Amino acid sequence: KYILNESAVKAIGWESALGKQFRDGQVIGVVKDFHFQPLDLNIEPLFMTLHSESNRSRFGRIAFKLQMDDVENTVAHIQSTMSNLVPQYPFDVQFMDEAYNQMYESEQRFGKAFNVFTLLALFIACMGLFGLISHQVVQRTKEIGIRKVLGASINNVVVLLSKDFLRLTLIAFVIAIPITYYAMNQWLENFAYRIHISWWVFVLTGVGAIGIALLTVSFQSLKAAIANPIKALRNE
Repeated sequence: KYILNESAVKAIGWESALGKQFRDGQVIGVVKDFHFQPLDLNIEPLFMTLHSESNRSRFGRIAFKLQMDDVENTVAHIQSTMSNLVPQYPFDVQFMDEAYNQMYESEQRFGKAFNVFTLLALFIACMGLFGLISHQVVQRTKEIGIRKVLGASINNVVVLLSKDFLRLTLIAFVIAIPITYYAMNQWLENFAYRIHISWWVFVLTGVGAIGIALLTVSFQSLKAAIANPIKALRNE
């Protein structure tokens, strides 16, 4: 006697499988598709049958849906019942949530490591921007002083010093979009069930990157803009 899943029935091409001949026996039931492999794979055709009385070397599994109020006593009761019914079969308990956690532990580690390296890259990039704007402010001290003497406002000076760095950040973002989109799609191709990357993810990332760059650059730009121009010119 055999039980098939829906994918097996579709693969064979049957409209109704009950009572049909299958392999060396007969189909007695059809179950809905369920995952019996890692979730990154498609659900494939499956048939289930009981082992013959002559073949006791192969052991099967039984799945129970439990209420988690009194797990220890429930498992002990199941073990006692199984020992009475089939004492020759080994009894080994595994919980589904623990199995899934082990199955995707590598992805979870990858996600944590990726977050750490992302924060590290952001920190290094901000330090680099801070150093570049500081160097530019020192080089353009006289220019800033002259502009302020001639009537330039604080906003004008901040925009003058920030626009080049924001332009570079925008160029880097435009270059990174296709590379990131391709890399993420390649990684998602390994999963049969996956999300689709939305456009707003890139927009949100770009706004965040420009915001971080603006905050980093604005500090030194604002400091140079509010400085006394007379003092800057005298030092020059």
